[in-house]
Amino acid sequence: MLYATYQGLDDFFAPLRTAANLALSFSPRPQGPFAGLMRQHSAALEMVSRFRLHHRRPKFNIGSVRVDNRDVPVREEVVLDLPFGKLLHFRRDIDTPQPKVLVTAPLSGHFATLLEGTVRTLLRDHDVYITDWANARDVPASAGAFGVEDYIAYLIRFLEEIGPGAHILAVCQPCVQALAAVAVMSEDGNPAAPRSMVLMAGPIDVRESPTQVNRLAHERPLDWFEKNVIATVPLRYPGAGRRVYPGFVQLTAFMMMNMDRHRDQHRKLYDHLAAGEVEEAKKIKEFYDEYFAVLDLTAEFYLETIERVFQKAELATGTLMWRGRRVNPGAIRKTALLTVEGGRDDICGLGQTAAAHDLCSALRPHLKRHHMQANVGHYGTFNGRKWENEIYPVVRNTILAMD
Repeated sequence: MLYATYQGLDDFFAPLRTAANLALSFSPRPQGPFAGLMRQHSAALEMVSRFRLHHRRPKFNIGSVRVDNRDVPVREEVVLDLPFGKLLHFRRDIDTPQPKVLVTAPLSGHFATLLEGTVRTLLRDHDVYITDWANARDVPASAGAFGVEDYIAYLIRFLEEIGPGAHILAVCQPCVQALAAVAVMSEDGNPAAPRSMVLMAGPIDVRESPTQVNRLAHERPLDWFEKNVIATVPLRYPGAGRRVYPGFVQLTAFMMMNMDRHRDQHRKLYDHLAAGEVEEAKKIKEFYDEYFAVLDLTAEFYLETIERVFQKAELATGTLMWRGRRVNPGAIRKTALLTVEGGRDDICGLGQTAAAHDLCSALRPHLKRHHMQANVGHYGTFNGRKWENEIYPVVRNTILAMD
């Protein structure tokens, strides 16, 4: 019923959005004594036209990047196409080899394009790949299940495809799976084990400085989540019949945490549009175009994440299993570790990511480093000015030192 209700509401508002877009296309250019009223009218129509979520991956829009004082074209290339995700390569035609980096994107309701700013910055000095996760509602039920252990398996497969000598950078939720993948590869002596591992604002040990997100996961038993937030994909989609945690539910949860901020931003958007302040409005629209692009998670991945990462903290307590074997971060001996945390992160509390250092007990001190960035929230650890100017240099130096 949950998905059907959402789809019914979306279908109901579709004609209103279409009408608003049509009216906008016929609106004359604001001028004369009534220009102000005309802009207000157009602003209202645009706000109506934007009243929707998107379920297709937006473009990365990285057409070129500055390398060695020249603009180098960038093209996206799918290196490996698996049912639940692709290994995407941002290919640049440059003569000088640069470190290969696998960016591990969160699978938490948004597409990998949420990390566009992260990728764009990394491309200055690195050969970048990214995990481009599929929308579960578009994956046929015949493809089977996809859980936490499958995510780890995908990371290992992706690193093997890239080949020996790569580095891995995980953002937020997949820090757990990235650390687990590196531990398994290290224990097996896999030649594709990465040279360095950067874990950014991820829940390695949620028992440290619990946030509202951690508390919500503990307030109710697992069966409550299964009964209340898991839905079945409607017949109109390729994944019909698959049980999923819908992206629109996750987005609602994220927005409720900062509803006042989102409300203020939309008021500002209307004011900018009504005042004809195009550039200011564009910045807000671009952010929400990405933020409102949502994907569904498989039910098994979501429920296992709640149970194994947030309720039981299996990696931190040494009980995480992968394919019938215990994951042992102590097996990591050659992969350098950098952890990054934001001083004002309200999603991943201070100490949760740094806990990886105690788990990687066999790593020598010179292969470990922690960076705490003051005065940035969760998003600011991997996007924005602080990321570009203060955090990224630390990441770059860590990778360079091991390449």
